[in-house]
Amino acid sequence: MASPRARTPLAEQVEELLADGGPLPIVAAGDPVLRRAAEPFDGQLEPELLARFVQAMRLTMHAAPGVGLAAPQVGVGLRIAVVEDPAPVPEEVRVARGRVPLPFRVLVNPSYEAVGTARAAFYEGCLSVPGWQAVVARHAEVRLRALDEHGRAVDEVFSGWTARIVQHETDHLGGTLYLDRAELRSLSSNDAMAQRWTQPTPAEAARALGFELP
Repeated sequence: MASPRARTPLAEQVEELLADGGPLPIVAAGDPVLRRAAEPFDGQLEPELLARFVQAMRLTMHAAPGVGLAAPQVGVGLRIAVVEDPAPVPEEVRVARGRVPLPFRVLVNPSYEAVGTARAAFYEGCLSVPGWQAVVARHAEVRLRALDEHGRAVDEVFSGWTARIVQHETDHLGGTLYLDRAELRSLSSNDAMAQRWTQPTPAEAARALGFELP
């Protein structure tokens, strides 16, 4: 265990965040931490503190609720994200979006690259931009390289909705929000989504709102 003198400023920040227990406060768009490239993880948190932080991120993600959460979204500028998707969706949505269950994963220092040239466009939202959703065209399949929370290498290909999740969360670690990649004519409030755009694909929204799909 590191002595207090040896603790990094990030470790002290995380200790303070965890002191209150329960879900962590989620940072909203406009906070500079969401626009800075996060610092690569290189042992700034001791293993016990890292485990506690990961568990708090998972609790926060579930409480929000969401299917992914990056450390900058709780104000910590480290390249760490958690993802998990039980995918409780109707069959037609599962087929249209390629949404299947994604078991809980911790992604440390992740990066991705496209596999092939196919792209898929769907509505997505963000816990740091509450109340809104927009259509984002993303790679349909990506190769993700990362470490897990134990330092083991991850080198895996993701497709469909899981590919979207890992792209979204990895983007956060580079200071990119989903709105930077979105078709802004598609921007819709959650109320509008519930009333108008619940279809498995955004094709009807594209026709009505006047934007093109890839």
